[in-house]
Amino acid sequence: MAKRYDKEFKVYAVKLVVEDGRKAAEVARELDLVPQTLQKWVTKYKEDKDDSFVGSGNRSAKNQAEYEKDKRIRDLEEEVAILKKAMGIFAKNPR
Repeated sequence: MAKRYDKEFKVYAVKLVVEDGRKAAEVARELDLVPQTLQKWVTKYKEDKDDSFVGSGNRSAKNQAEYEKDKRIRDLEEEVAILKKAMGIFAKNPR
């Protein structure tokens, strides 16, 4: 099973490479990490410092806003479909 690391540990490891200027292989060896894993963390950190390492099942602020927008669109489309069906039912049965 894959080993899991918390956000604080990842940020600590990445900062040793990015801010202290140490080699990723050296830091990985010290922290008992696979060098490729640390390199992926560094790349992700450089792309989006604030939203890097949000955790499993969580979304970054940007992705959360997009998800909520898409959900709102789906909900509105469902409402429209229901109203269209209701119009069809009431149009066929005049009182």
